Amino acid sequence: MEIFFFSLVSHLFLFVLYWVFPVESVFLPNLPALETNPSFHVFDQIVSSVCTKSTRKGHLANGSNNIILNPTFEDELSNWSGKGCNILLHESMEDGKILPLYGKFFASATNRTRSWNGIEQEITGRVRPKLAYEVTAIVRIYGGNVADANIQATLWVQSQDINEQYIKIAISQATDKGWVQLQGKFLLNGSPLKVIIFLEGPPPGTDILINRLVVKHAEKAPPPLRPFMKNEAFGVNIIENSNLDDGINGWFPLGNCSLNMEFGSPIELPPMARNSLGMQERLSGRYILVTNRADTWMGPAQMISGKLKLYLTYQVSAWVKIGPGSTSPQIVNVALSIDGNWVNGGQVEFNNESWHEVGGSFRIDKQPSNVMVYIQGPAAGVDLMVAGLYIFPVDRRARFKLLKKQTDKIRKRDLILKFSSSKANNVSGAFVKVEQIQNSFPFGSCITRSSIDNEDLVRFLVKNFNWVVFGNELKWSWTEPQQGNFNYKDADELLDFCKNNNLEVRGHCIFWEVEYAIQPWVQGLNKSDLTTAVQNRLTDLVTRYKGKFRHYDVDNEMLHGSFYKDRLGKDIQATMFRTSHQLDPSATLFVNDYHIEDGSDVRSSPEEYIRQILDLQRQGALVGGIGLQGHIDSPVGPIVSSALDKVGTLGLPIWFTELDVSSANEFIRADDLEVMLREAFAHPAVEGIILWGFWELYMSRENAHLVNAEGKINAAGKRYLALKKEWLSRARGYIDVQGEFRFRGFYGTYNIEINSPTMKINRTFVVDKGESPLAINIDL
Repeated sequence: MEIFFFSLVSHLFLFVLYWVFPVESVFLPNLPALETNPSFHVFDQIVSSVCTKSTRKGHLANGSNNIILNPTFEDELSNWSGKGCNILLHESMEDGKILPLYGKFFASATNRTRSWNGIEQEITGRVRPKLAYEVTAIVRIYGGNVADANIQATLWVQSQDINEQYIKIAISQATDKGWVQLQGKFLLNGSPLKVIIFLEGPPPGTDILINRLVVKHAEKAPPPLRPFMKNEAFGVNIIENSNLDDGINGWFPLGNCSLNMEFGSPIELPPMARNSLGMQERLSGRYILVTNRADTWMGPAQMISGKLKLYLTYQVSAWVKIGPGSTSPQIVNVALSIDGNWVNGGQVEFNNESWHEVGGSFRIDKQPSNVMVYIQGPAAGVDLMVAGLYIFPVDRRARFKLLKKQTDKIRKRDLILKFSSSKANNVSGAFVKVEQIQNSFPFGSCITRSSIDNEDLVRFLVKNFNWVVFGNELKWSWTEPQQGNFNYKDADELLDFCKNNNLEVRGHCIFWEVEYAIQPWVQGLNKSDLTTAVQNRLTDLVTRYKGKFRHYDVDNEMLHGSFYKDRLGKDIQATMFRTSHQLDPSATLFVNDYHIEDGSDVRSSPEEYIRQILDLQRQGALVGGIGLQGHIDSPVGPIVSSALDKVGTLGLPIWFTELDVSSANEFIRADDLEVMLREAFAHPAVEGIILWGFWELYMSRENAHLVNAEGKINAAGKRYLALKKEWLSRARGYIDVQGEFRFRGFYGTYNIEINSPTMKINRTFVVDKGESPLAINIDL
């Protein structure tokens, strides 16, 4: 009896724990596997009994805040309907092989002929605007010879002006083997006329099964704690015997390869490490030679368990080289195995036998048991050489001091305010107060058509940004989802919004080279029809918006995709640039790609980006700007700066076009954001920064927001605002006997107030970019 009671309590505890701490896409076991425990039958009966009494009133047993009526189908199919298909109620399927995980029943959406067919419930009037809601569903699939497929929870919203909007809440891969959990959040703006939540996604002919659906006001997470760090030992290498002063002790071969020590490697630290560490002792010139490599992952390794500290950002740096025998470029990667999980510490690709720098970064947020670092990558049979491997925590604050000096040099100008007065009184001795009201440097954000319906979001946007880019509304898949079916309404409305709020606009994007982003009808065209469609797209879009977009990302992510290039030939990309310029000469034309700045992707190294841009220019493409997207984790300043230095040699303006950093801890997120903003603002080649959103649930990456869904500014948002304030100049003092007042200030717009016993005057002036001192005459 005591065992039975303990088992029952344990199950009840797990049931409560599951509801309090749900995990997205967690695989849940089939009920038959639980039937071997006799106490589970009693537990199931208790849950079913409670649900039966409560769900008929539209609530779940775990609380009355679920806005879904009849969430576990105890009242059969009441309040549910099929979206373009039939729905059925089940106690079991497949002769008892499929049973509900919770309660007695589940439902199926069957006879589906479209991917959007599914089960739905209207929730109009039960959801409130500007509140974040959390959605949790227990789902699986059945039939159609499909073993796994994505199921998506979607919200259909009809506004008061009868406009329709589809909001993706969550998506998860479901299987025909067991129940899985689907979880996500959504936020409504305004007071919609009608709101329906539904499940969709699997291919036609495959049923969607649902056992439970919960929609409730998202619980506010407890305030995060700033990570406590002490004794950080910044700049101290955690690699043992890195210089090989003790031979190869501390190192071991990963796999059946051979390690030997040789002489002849560089004696200087790699540049990115040197920029972080400053003046250091020289390297020894010794290196590890790895031979007899039978596979790409074989190389030198070292255990570093217990040497990593939580939340510190670690920089990785080494010299690497390959031996003869390769017939193509080879990738060399510094990798870490952290409790069996692969972490990228940086990689480089080259096709010669010179020494090359490899660099990257990483961070851990939970203490691991086993950590191994190893160097891998070249093809089997190719010898590998490694020298001076360093892994050390970076001192960001020390770097910030240097960046402030650089910022002062390139973003400010010496100013001489010269005062004159037609009156007889002398202006010398009058008190002067100067306040900058706007920095002219472009700080922008991604927006969407739905986001501007949120008045609170709009207020933050207009106050703190001066540029924007549209998230999806200008993309070809949005403006022409089906051939000949055009949708420019959303882009038009966003442009009107920007004009009314004095926001400059980037055009993102005319084309996108990555195949998954291209609508099916375009993918199905033959070469001739695709050529015509590309020309029509250029003409329709660029002519329609001539003079309205300051920039265009002409062909997005050409380093990561080649859809148009593969089908229409190498010169199609340059043709896109040439034609775009002909149609709108006023727009600056950009290349745009990701991972340029972090050392984590050999496809998009600075060197590869430079080669691509030079190739486009040789073909006559008028590339006017370089876009670095900036979706980054664990940024290290010298690595970012090194990439900017390299790409900056082309002499073209660089913009961070889609910047975001992601961390569940908002204080770490704030630190990462500060690294990126300071590095960009301090670099002379960078001429603008666009964030890829700032408001929770209106961003593509989780844990990247500056403002929570319901309007609370978090630590990252406060850091952004603090930096914006830091980059506004202020000055106080008195007019000298020559009638002048001097100071050094950022470019932008200023207010000035002059006070004396005989006058109080306010004026406005603008400081334009320039290196020489600027004299501004102010007539009093």
